[in-house]
Amino acid sequence: MRLTILTAAMLVATPAIAQTMPGTATPARVTAGTYQVDTAHTQVTWSLNHMGFSMLEGQFGASAGSLTFDPAKPQAAKVDVTFAIDQLSTTSAKFAEHLKSKDFFDAATYPTARFVSTGVKVMGNKAVITGNLTIKDQTKPVTLNATFFGAGTNPMSKKLNVGFRATGKIKRSDFGVGAYTPVVGDEVDLTINAAFTAQ
Repeated sequence: MRLTILTAAMLVATPAIAQTMPGTATPARVTAGTYQVDTAHTQVTWSLNHMGFSMLEGQFGASAGSLTFDPAKPQAAKVDVTFAIDQLSTTSAKFAEHLKSKDFFDAATYPTARFVSTGVKVMGNKAVITGNLTIKDQTKPVTLNATFFGAGTNPMSKKLNVGFRATGKIKRSDFGVGAYTPVVGDEVDLTINAAFTAQ
């Protein structure tokens, strides 16, 4: 009985939480403007073949960036996001430090990477985004296949949020990060989860 009363009291004291997801893949929810990247909820996951034994994965988080978008002119969208290479993570802290060393990213010298879009082709809730990726001061064109994930008012911040998921491929040797190829795979698969917040 005491537990039931305590549970009831907690439920009364707890603020109401939305019973459905606040974001949905409804393009009409997106308004024109410039959105700032949500650094807490944006990341790039990379994976590559490790010596033919297994796939290896790690992540970079976003440190700055923006999305400029007008639903009336979706092809004119602009994306510019900077990623914190010096904060890269893996499941092994020792291995992450090795990746930050001069053998690979030389994160002390080149602490960030940056993607700047050069073109967007929209097809419904999907888009092909072309742009320039810069790692270690080496810039190469890349193509991302993006899907509009959702939009809606964030119940915490009360601001409009929009999100996308994208995939792409690069060769690490193109960016001066090709140590140990071909023993370790050169081709890298990218999965990007990007969230943006209206100002």
